[in-house]
Amino acid sequence: MTDAHVGLAGQLARLPQRQVLSDDVYETVKGLIMDSVVEPGTRLNIDALTRELGISQTPIRESLARLESDGLVIKEPLRGYRVSSRLTREEFEDLFEYRLHIEPWAAARAAERSGSEDLARLKAEMLSYTDVPDRPSYESYRAMAAHDQRFHDLVLELAGNETARLSFQRTHCHLHLFRLYYGGGIATKALREHKVVVTAVRKGNPEEAAAAMRSHIEASRARLRPIFDQD
Repeated sequence: MTDAHVGLAGQLARLPQRQVLSDDVYETVKGLIMDSVVEPGTRLNIDALTRELGISQTPIRESLARLESDGLVIKEPLRGYRVSSRLTREEFEDLFEYRLHIEPWAAARAAERSGSEDLARLKAEMLSYTDVPDRPSYESYRAMAAHDQRFHDLVLELAGNETARLSFQRTHCHLHLFRLYYGGGIATKALREHKVVVTAVRKGNPEEAAAAMRSHIEASRARLRPIFDQD
């Protein structure tokens, strides 16, 4: 077993035995991948993890299947699972180009068609997370990442196009972008920009809503682009 594999098993083994279920394994392994404790390319051997943890294969298989759906691990025939690569610069740019096509449109549609109940849901989601992560780790940013995903998904839902919403969900974009970097006040800036989007949607102004969402996505791209200049 590699050092990385031993470290992974060690992290999981620290969970109380009664908590070693698929959700716990999933969140623990995801955190290790997000924090680069387990590097891209690392192989995750089900049999080795089963022996190390003293649990059945079922929760491990379930968690790895969920991580595969997230795009964080890749299943290879006859070889098992390995940790996926981080976004390349080209993939990063493609993802933001896609987002700039679909999300400003969705915000405009949400402004046009949302009723009072829809707008209340959007405001409630905006207010559901106001904390500022206190350290650059996935454990600290996990709630922010979940809120970010819910917020953007809700805007797509309110746009009323389920095909567009499902297409967006399959990108798992917030997970992969947070995997690149979290820190430097990005949460505070994103939350401030969300508020501008919500205000425009609640006013029923499609042009203003589209512009606010476009500004938010462009700002997010600008915050993350310098990562690729460090290589």
